Amino acid sequence: MTGSETKAAVEWLTSVAPDPAACRWEWERNPQGIVLLPAGGRWDVLILPGELGHPTLDILTRLIDRPGPVLADFGESRMGFFVPPGTVSRWIGTGIRGCGRGTWIVVPYPGRAAGGVRWLVPPDGSGTLTDAGLLELAMHEAAGAAAGDARGERPEG
Repeated sequence: MTGSETKAAVEWLTSVAPDPAACRWEWERNPQGIVLLPAGGRWDVLILPGELGHPTLDILTRLIDRPGPVLADFGESRMGFFVPPGTVSRWIGTGIRGCGRGTWIVVPYPGRAAGGVRWLVPPDGSGTLTDAGLLELAMHEAAGAAAGDARGERPEG
């Protein structure tokens, strides 16, 4: 990320904080490089298990130039996809956790490695989010491919 991209991403992320200036100050001085930010305002986050999240992200990046921000936890056992606000309240899928209004998420500073959480796709600062319908389609394709692999089927090509 360039300096201007990082600055725009920081501004976009901290805009949801109760006190954006205090949030930026803490974030820049926190040795772990993380802050807690409220979900449900500018974005919701859908958290997928890593074994589904990785192939889903692969499919998304083949379908669109740039998905919305994506976080991974330590060991990448879980991945968080930033989606439009309100998505969590309508989400029906099983095995997927949602963070919407009334929840907080751990967010690393853009462009800087943090101890346990990192950006797989950092925010671009413009507010780009992953369309929930497209994410769902990518998840179905990833799950279908995994089920086929488990049965020993090979994709035709």
